[in-house]
Amino acid sequence: MNGLQFDPDRQLDVVAVGRLCIDLNANETGRPMEETMTFTKYVGGSPANIIIGAARLGMRTGFIGKLADDQMGRFIRNYLRKDGIDDSQVCVDRTGAVTGLAFTEIKSPQECSILMYRDHVADLLLNTEEISEEYIASSKALLISGTALAQSPSREAVFLALEFARKHNVTVFFDLDYRPYTWTSAAETAVYYNLAAEKSHCIIGTRDEFDMMENLYNLAGADDQATAARWFSHQAELVVIKHGGSGSIGYTADGRSHRSGIFPAKVLKTFGAGDSYASAFIHSLMSGHSVSEAMRRGSASASIVISRHSCSDAMPTLAELEEFLRTNEEVTAGAQ
Repeated sequence: MNGLQFDPDRQLDVVAVGRLCIDLNANETGRPMEETMTFTKYVGGSPANIIIGAARLGMRTGFIGKLADDQMGRFIRNYLRKDGIDDSQVCVDRTGAVTGLAFTEIKSPQECSILMYRDHVADLLLNTEEISEEYIASSKALLISGTALAQSPSREAVFLALEFARKHNVTVFFDLDYRPYTWTSAAETAVYYNLAAEKSHCIIGTRDEFDMMENLYNLAGADDQATAARWFSHQAELVVIKHGGSGSIGYTADGRSHRSGIFPAKVLKTFGAGDSYASAFIHSLMSGHSVSEAMRRGSASASIVISRHSCSDAMPTLAELEEFLRTNEEVTAGAQ
């Protein structure tokens, strides 16, 4: 058992809060961005990608966020609606804020980078008045990600959402999604990440992301079991630590650990793996699968997405995920 509880009578399965932006992925791969001339536009942002992935898998989903009053903002809203994601809590900024942009560089399957434009973006202007207690109470689960904690008023909006989730027994998933360029200092980052993690039931991140959270408190050593135990002393029931090509390891509050490997893939780019992992992992847990099986399905989804050009568009349907699992086997024993 994973220890997570989901109220079957809730209208929505999972609601995400936070970043909505545009990905502009390089069409000319195998070359630096300086030589890249054309890009393809997609919806981006970690929580957006995860909720799109969850919707593709058949979940009833919603989003809480803020869009710029421009063509890019309207593109994002139309995309959410196309995938059946409830956008009733996605509001529009009226102050002239812009849509965040992420240009991607795909030099090789192993060498990818992202150039972000995040100055005066609309998603970070989401405020507490735009967080509906009733809406959060209508969902089985709330998904937050670390980027939304980087600035006020978005930071306070997320913490209010967490309080409403706690009040109404909504299970909280925290995808760490650490983007250093959106923060002013390592200490500020660690403080707010830790405060959010204390209020979360399931925390998902890479070993490097957990290290970032622990360095402030001189908790050196990258000990996965000690990391998980720290969060079990708060509200967490499940902690998943990803180790890239070595797979991932999940810890449950009952003292058990679960390992997952990776699946073979014709890798085009590295970004999108974490978001696709989280969407399939959350879907699997909420569908009654074991932690080990949820991790396996998350890894399969990640392998599908890194072989495709986009992140959001690449998210598999349930039929695609099941077919991939039927025809592929994990190739790594798991994290060490």
